[in-house]
Amino acid sequence: MLLTSNSADYIFNKNQLTEIFISGFKQEEAIGVESEKILVYENTNKAIEYSTAVQILENFDENIWQKIYDNENVIGLRSEDGVISLEPGSQIEISLKPYKRIDDITEKLALFYKELSAYAGKFGAKVLDMGIQPVSSYEYINIIPKKRYEFMTKYLPEKGLKPFIMMRETAGIQANFDYKNEEDAIKKLSLAMKLSPVISSLYANSPIRNGILSGYKSFRANSWLNVDEERCGFISKKLFEQPCDFSFEDYVEVLLDVPMIFIQKGNIYMQTSETFRSFMQNGYKGLKAQISDWENHLSLYFPDVRLKSYIEIRNHDAQNAQMTFSVPAFWKGIMYNQDAMDEVNLILSEYNYDDYMNLRKDSPVYALKSKLGDTEISDLVKEIFDISYFSLKQNNLDEEKYIEPAMEYIKDKRVPADDIIDKYNSL
Repeated sequence: MLLTSNSADYIFNKNQLTEIFISGFKQEEAIGVESEKILVYENTNKAIEYSTAVQILENFDENIWQKIYDNENVIGLRSEDGVISLEPGSQIEISLKPYKRIDDITEKLALFYKELSAYAGKFGAKVLDMGIQPVSSYEYINIIPKKRYEFMTKYLPEKGLKPFIMMRETAGIQANFDYKNEEDAIKKLSLAMKLSPVISSLYANSPIRNGILSGYKSFRANSWLNVDEERCGFISKKLFEQPCDFSFEDYVEVLLDVPMIFIQKGNIYMQTSETFRSFMQNGYKGLKAQISDWENHLSLYFPDVRLKSYIEIRNHDAQNAQMTFSVPAFWKGIMYNQDAMDEVNLILSEYNYDDYMNLRKDSPVYALKSKLGDTEISDLVKEIFDISYFSLKQNNLDEEKYIEPAMEYIKDKRVPADDIIDKYNSL
């Protein structure tokens, strides 16, 4: 089959690779949210099938939501409010368009949760407020018919022990933030990366797997440690240094040496483990690297915090509605207040890269009882949430109320997983 390409899209030098980041410069301060949900059948608590997930999607108002296809297969819906997508194990995720106010985000999410629950009920299914399938393991969850996931399924088992758990069993929450320029982008990227294992400790909410307690407060976070360290790690030690000497070019250099998973040209996919640097310099099977290939490669890089034309903060277990609302609110209080960012950076200045690496491994087990260096995470999280609360209060939008449910957990030195564990032990 003949593959055709737009020659204007070809990559001729590395400077082109930073253009996607530069295109993200904005003076606005909007917030994007992605909220993923696990669905199970009510009578068995087993994961729903792809066919059921499609039936649920087909109940959303077709005058508002238009179907998205991968070949002839339904993989999601699109509207002016955002995208509803089917994830690898038939999890259902909404990705909202960016909003400036947390009130707008919560209104849209609440409506989606209400509709999703009602439509799921029509097919004997229910929505769970947790970060992992509690009964079905990946062996019993079929991957949805989407080419991207087919190639990830072939590639990732060569790199880690738990990619299928991550893909098919888990669900999370992501918050996305704008940046004004390169300096602002790197400052946000560095701070969010350092905070990621700290804050994800509070959002641990996946303790049950295969119907029993797993020994982890967040088995979801644990699974990410065993996927592919080249594409799921901390990006660079430079992001943890004081001062942070990192740039868009440094991010490009890291990505250039990460193996590709596949090359896509229209409806044609080719599996490859070539690095993007090799593809750009030497081509692949007669093909030349294009910007669309670079954008695809960026989307297949999975650190806890990711740089695109905005900053993606990715590492939170799925939660109930109130705790979900607290995620964008907390991060807004930090990321869109320079004084708050500086204050948190000062607090974190005594810790080094190894401290964060140790926390990343410990927090899935111990959550708020983990330590960063010699500091218990519960104390650190309280201090940082207080900063966010004060920052939000200064805006006079009454948005600080959205992080109060999370602060209740902090006060009691508990996490949502503890509620699940208590309920399990009481049965």
